This record gives sequence, structure tokens and C-alpha cells, in this order.
Amino acid sequence: MGQIRNRGLDVKSFLEGKMVVLSLAIGLAEQDDFANIPDLQEVPASHENPPDKRAGGNKPGNSPKGHPPEEGDRRNDGHSSVSDLANSLTSEMLMLSPGSEEDDHEGHVCEKLGRIQFSVGYNFQESTLTVKILKGQDLPAKDFSGTSDPFVKIYLLPDKKHKLETKVKRKNLNPHWNETFLFEGFPYEKVVQRTLYLQVLDYDRFSRNDPIGEVSIPLNKVDLAHMQTFWKELKPCSDGSGSRGDLLVSLCYNPTANTITVSIIKARNLKAMDIGGTSDPYVKVWLMHKDKRVEKKKTVTMKRCLNPVFNESFPFDVPAHVLRETTIIITVMDKDRLSRNDVIGKIYLSWKSGPAEVKHWKDMIGRPRTAVAQWHALKA
Repeated sequence: MGQIRNRGLDVKSFLEGKMVVLSLAIGLAEQDDFANIPDLQEVPASHENPPDKRAGGNKPGNSPKGHPPEEGDRRNDGHSSVSDLANSLTSEMLMLSPGSEEDDHEGHVCEKLGRIQFSVGYNFQESTLTVKILKGQDLPAKDFSGTSDPFVKIYLLPDKKHKLETKVKRKNLNPHWNETFLFEGFPYEKVVQRTLYLQVLDYDRFSRNDPIGEVSIPLNKVDLAHMQTFWKELKPCSDGSGSRGDLLVSLCYNPTANTITVSIIKARNLKAMDIGGTSDPYVKVWLMHKDKRVEKKKTVTMKRCLNPVFNESFPFDVPAHVLRETTIIITVMDKDRLSRNDVIGKIYLSWKSGPAEVKHWKDMIGRPRTAVAQWHALKA
């Protein structure tokens, strides 16, 4: 199918976050589940597959057509300082005062996921469903450079084996795809039993593609006799990629001052712990020495948010001679005033954690006085 190329697109600047001087203090001991801290042993690395080539998905009576994603869109992962990362985040850095867990300040910042424009219609004479992916707007930056490389996956649920994909639009938060996809030989009575599902992702050659957001629309609720065009707000992806969610953490080692600064940047796709389908997350950071708790700090609590932006930094004193025996345990919690706070997930950073965690630790040591950021999948 023919596609319209994007011409002269002016990329809008990403939402700017307000920066407030951060005053940090150590909170008092609270309800923790550290009685049985697991042994920090290395686990096998999980190898992520690169994004699938265009799935032909040709089935009798249902043969989609489209265009493959651009293979030329490639990039290397990079690291950045916290100040650079701030350009890609929408946040308020709130002052944290001393006190117990009950004194947590409640934040209200949730990451905006942007929206997508698309069209859908049905040709009764040719028994063909047409889906047009037009453009995205105000997509969040997933890369450290403050931008994203978005593309769209297209499914007709409940079938998830056959998918189509748009091309990747490099370094673009307001992409224009203007691509048309046809599902030919598709009887109308079967079409209305399907749900159009669009998933927007940030392409990454060397690691797992980052989910940006999703949209779904039951086709039995659409007048398919004429092409209908929609603007839909993207919602957090619920396709099971990371059952507990992911956390973006920055580490900075200063050998002169003997400090490690841990910056909790933001989280994505956190597991909903409350009955209402959301969570009130906050993050605890423990400095451990030979499995003994030395010092704890924590972020503010974000109310009813599964994609919170924290943007808080915590310095810890770590002399060089104890560096190899030091572990930083980061726990994402769900605040509950009426019962025990729930653990959403944890990260263990040290010389002897899992492969991804060890890589981050070594990168921190190898690049002193530089904030090194990395996404981590939360674990039980």
C-alpha cells in the first residue's frame, strides 16, 4: 500500500519539569520485609530478542498487507547525567523532611503517554478491513537523549500471533506514519468479533523495545461502513511485558568524596496493588554492608499512579575499602494507610547481583563522577 511520507515535521519540545531544591533526610525505621533477604547470587542472563520482522500473518481468509519496519533505524544505548535526563522527564522534585512513614508527602506527577491518531473502515464489496496509522503526538522520551524512536504494532485481538508494524520514526516525539494496512478476505461477521489493538513502542536494537502505550477499540462499536478517524490517549501497556514493572535508576560514584549517589528517576508499568486497579508507589533505598542494613532513604509517595516520575537523589557514604562488600537494595512499595504496605518489586545492585545489575555497578565504577542511568526490571 502506498504511504504518505512525513514532511517538515516540527518536533514539539517535551514537557518541562519544575526543579525544586531537594533536601533529603533519613526516615525512621518502618515496616519492612528484610527478615529473609535472599542470597545475592548471579543468575543467568536473559537474552532479549530483537524486534520481529514484519509478520506476514497470511492465513486463509485473512491476509494482512503492510510495510516492514525500517531496518536502518539503529542506535546505541547511551548514558547521561541526571541533568540530561531531566530534559526527558516531567516531574516535580519535592522536599522530603525527616519523619516516619506516616509523614510521607504525597505527589501527583504521572507520566503522560501521549496520543495516537488512526482510521479504520470496512469495504463490504471486497471483504477488506482497512487500518490507517496516521500520527502520534506528545509521546514520552524513552531514550537518554530526550527523545524516542517510535513504531506501532497492530493486532486484531484475540489473535496475537499475527501482527503488523509501522516503520520506525527515529528521534521523534510527534511522528507521522501515514501507513495503510489491509486485512483482505475478512468476512464482516468475523471482523465485528475482533478488537483493534495498537501498541506504541520505542525501538531499541540492543535491548528490549520499551513499551510507550496502547489503545484498543472493539470493532463492533465502530461504524465500519465509512472510514472513521480517532484520536485516542495512550494507556500503559498491559501485555505482560514486565509483570511488576521497571524502574529507571541512576548511579554516580565519587571516589574522592567516597560517596555513591542513587537517583530514582521514574517507573513504568508498575503492578496495580489496589482494588481500584492502581497503586500509590514510593521507593525505599537501603545501603547494605555484609547483609547488614546501614542506612535507608525514601522518596515521596505518588498517589494512584502506575507510571510515576520521582526524580529524587540520595547520597550514601561508601568508603572505597568496603565497596565490594556493599549492596544497594531498591524496593518499590505500594502505600496503604489502612494495612501493611505492599512490596511491588525489588532491585539488588552490587558486584554479585544479576547480570544487568552487575553491568550497571561496573559502569558506575568505570565512569566515576558521572551519573550512569539504566532501566531495571523489578523482581519479587
